[in-house]
Amino acid sequence: MRGDDQAGSGVLPGPASSWAAPPPAHPLVTRLTRLGQSVRQADRRHPWVLDLAVVAALVVMFCLPDLFPHHEDRGPDELLLTFRQLPAVGTVALQAGLLLPLLWRRRAPSAALALTAAAFLVQWSLGAFLRADVALLVALYSVTLHGRLRHVPWACAAEIALLIPVAARVSGFVSFWEALFFLLTAITAAVALGLAVRIRRAQLASLRDRATRLEIERDQRSRLAAATERVRVAREMHDIVGHNLSVIITLADGGVYAADVAPERSKEALRLVGDAGRQALGELRRMLGVLREKADAPELDPQPGIADLGALCARIRAAGPEVVYRTGGELDTLDRGVQLMAYRIVQEAFTNTLNHAGPRTRIDVLIAADGRELRIRVRDSGRGDGPAHPEVPPEKGNGLAGMRERAALYGGTVDAGPTPGGGWVVMAVLDLAPLPGAPGGTP
Repeated sequence: MRGDDQAGSGVLPGPASSWAAPPPAHPLVTRLTRLGQSVRQADRRHPWVLDLAVVAALVVMFCLPDLFPHHEDRGPDELLLTFRQLPAVGTVALQAGLLLPLLWRRRAPSAALALTAAAFLVQWSLGAFLRADVALLVALYSVTLHGRLRHVPWACAAEIALLIPVAARVSGFVSFWEALFFLLTAITAAVALGLAVRIRRAQLASLRDRATRLEIERDQRSRLAAATERVRVAREMHDIVGHNLSVIITLADGGVYAADVAPERSKEALRLVGDAGRQALGELRRMLGVLREKADAPELDPQPGIADLGALCARIRAAGPEVVYRTGGELDTLDRGVQLMAYRIVQEAFTNTLNHAGPRTRIDVLIAADGRELRIRVRDSGRGDGPAHPEVPPEKGNGLAGMRERAALYGGTVDAGPTPGGGWVVMAVLDLAPLPGAPGGTP
């Protein structure tokens, strides 16, 4: 069993288990990951802050150099002769037209690209050159990342149409094809970066969704396992407590009746009540020992089988009914699980007989195995003549349902109903080739 547990857990014993452990992350990667998580959390709380930060960074890097240029940063003389120098007010207006739409680049990326492209057209119609034109690439990246994918080809075509005249305009001091190649490379890089980030985010979202679903399924499996275990424990408790209490109640009622007529029978009934109570207490302790979580294994008694039905019939006879017990076939060689099922079914049938027919009845028990099936029949004759027995309230439990559930574990059936003579019969058939996964069956 230990080998099976280790194989089922998916963990290899010994040094080989170290191969399953993930490699340690570099401290720089860990810090960057934590920084990214902090930025995402802050962005979810205040989404406008990140957009303002992006626009502010673009202003510092690409707008201020055009407003306060140094002589060495003005570019070659050919560039100065090709493009006009706009006044400061016009430059600021065009820069605002290029960058301000980026504030909505995540909420309405296509609209932001359209507004940026309009400002770009106005700028180049005036013959001016601005470093803030990089906003076109940022807007294209935003459309790829946040917009609809069917808009990406149209956005790329629009940017190419806008940048081809730029390549032609600078062809006086730079090769047209070199300028066009550079501009197309920038467009490709913006789209590729947007697609990479989008795919990565989709993968992470899929992993988070899968982890959530796995957690829900794990909780559902735990609740289902707990419910199944509660049903099993309730069934065992019903069989143990219900049967023994029925015997005790029947003996106690008989002892009360015999106290005035035959005192010695009353003493015998009290002794049998004690024996039944001790047996019920022993079985309860055994079950609670299994359920209780302890470091050492509890001392367990073997589960009852067909061989114990003789003692069960003797206890029922002591409670008053006449019990005739017959067997057929090789019962001792049956699987222990089948024998436990047979014992519990007969025990529950006895309990129902004591509850409804009382002690003045005859019970015929037949258990026979024919090699393929185990047949169980428990038939009583109903209430007999004699002194009235105190009425026992009808059973409120699920005895018949419990018997059917037990038989179903072995592909069997349970039928119960009245007999023509006024009694009751319970008939069960258990398959001696149990279903896979059944107790005692082949897993």
